[in-house]
Amino acid sequence: MSSRLLKNNRRRSSPLMPILSALFIVIALGLFIIELINFTQGEDRLPAGVTVAGINVGNLTDNEAIALIQEAYSESITLYYQDNPINLNPDAIGFSVNTPVMIAQARASGESGTGFWGRFINYMLGREEVVLQEIPLQADYQANVLEAQLDEIARIYDRPSGSAIYDVATLTISAGETGYVMNTDAALPLVEDALLRPNERIVELPIIGGEAAFASLDVLEDMILDYLDSQGFIYDGQQSVTSIFILDLTTGEEVNIQSDVAYSAASTNKVPILIDYYRVLNREPNQDDAFLMANSLLCSANSTSNLIMETFLGSGNIFSGLASVTNTAQYIGAENTFLTAPFIDGSANQELGAIQAPETNPNSQFDTDADTFNQTTAEDMGTMFSLLYDCANYDSGLSVAYSEGEITTQECKQMLELMSAVDLERLLQAGIPEDAKITHKNGWIPGGLAGATGATVADAGIVYSPNGRDYVISIYLWEETDGTGIDRWILLEEISRATWNFFNPDNQLAARRSNIPATATECYSTDALGNRTYNYLPPYGEVDLNNINGWRDGTATTPQPLPGS
Repeated sequence: MSSRLLKNNRRRSSPLMPILSALFIVIALGLFIIELINFTQGEDRLPAGVTVAGINVGNLTDNEAIALIQEAYSESITLYYQDNPINLNPDAIGFSVNTPVMIAQARASGESGTGFWGRFINYMLGREEVVLQEIPLQADYQANVLEAQLDEIARIYDRPSGSAIYDVATLTISAGETGYVMNTDAALPLVEDALLRPNERIVELPIIGGEAAFASLDVLEDMILDYLDSQGFIYDGQQSVTSIFILDLTTGEEVNIQSDVAYSAASTNKVPILIDYYRVLNREPNQDDAFLMANSLLCSANSTSNLIMETFLGSGNIFSGLASVTNTAQYIGAENTFLTAPFIDGSANQELGAIQAPETNPNSQFDTDADTFNQTTAEDMGTMFSLLYDCANYDSGLSVAYSEGEITTQECKQMLELMSAVDLERLLQAGIPEDAKITHKNGWIPGGLAGATGATVADAGIVYSPNGRDYVISIYLWEETDGTGIDRWILLEEISRATWNFFNPDNQLAARRSNIPATATECYSTDALGNRTYNYLPPYGEVDLNNINGWRDGTATTPQPLPGS
């Protein structure tokens, strides 16, 4: 009985466990399938943490990511021209984003070596894979169309400076209304950067203020020509010629008014003598050297200039010295400059004669009755001063032309310092303020001089503006005259004043200075008893080539080498 009951109990309980086991298996399988479906659906999304073109697209589908990227990069760029907003539509310049390639790279970055089931196991264990990957933007646009758009914006919004106004009566210049313009070259990369980023798509266009009137030397040239015309001096005539070379040492711009016409160089050709002297000098100048150079350049002493060429440049032969000076002038670029005969010094036993002149090519349209033995042009003389300036200030110019050390920066400084003592108080000096610094060399041939059919006056040098706008100025004027007529000195001086006013707009001379002497100041004067008074020639023994006016103003001078050292 009991055994039968036991059997019955066993029969009643046996179906339950299989059913429950089957049920759990079904549930587990269902959950597995649900998780597998969820994981598989998640596999269609981009990996968490991935960034495409600067936009976080983690856990987004491809279509969602593409839409987000295109939305960001289709936004207009806002350009500000000062306070004026201008919208630039990327489509207008052919801007396009290569989303398929970038999305493919993003998806590839999420694939790991564990494979599908390895990623599924990580998913089931709650270990989400985060891929820190930045996919760079791949985009293109039409650069030429963008440049054209910026040019059009500039055309609409730029306000160029007004034209300068000059007054021939006062030789002053008044600037026109100051304008402003967009710096297109600087704007282009700024707009490009904004196009290639998904946010902060705003650009402040770079604007620069226009420089009214003083940006071009054309204004100065026009004023000079109008001034000459107002004075009745025909600058390009048969009986009168003017040549002008002006070089802005800051910008490199030039004024060239018939600057290639040949003239009698007169004493201005003592500049290449000075340069050649320093070229052959292989030691520090002693007092003998310094006094000879000062006498030649400051007093324009012909005998001293001849002595330098004969003794130091020609090794005892004046004609070898002349050839040396001419070769030096030609070598440094003064191709229409030569000196083929000694200066007339008035001595009874002076050796005369000449060497062969080099082949030159000056402007053949004008004839100034130039000295056949001593010629130059305004451009040549201006070139020599610019080479000295570059050598002294930038270790270029002459020091590069003579790269073996024949002429050094220090020597160029000494040459310019020496010529800063040319204190005529006339010609170029008369057109600038009394305290302005100038280094220059003058020369002239009076009208009616034997052998000449006209009068020539010239001055060339460097003016040092207080505002830093230094300039080279070289002026030569010739007129067929017996010594009467228009005062050519005043013409040159007023051209100098006009040039000063152009380069120094905040310190213009509206009128000719009242303290200009009637004649040029001599380098020294001698009274009836033979006593000499030095005006701007330093006395022998006090010539300091590093501080040429130290003996006059009491400033410290450099100890000078003794003669023979």
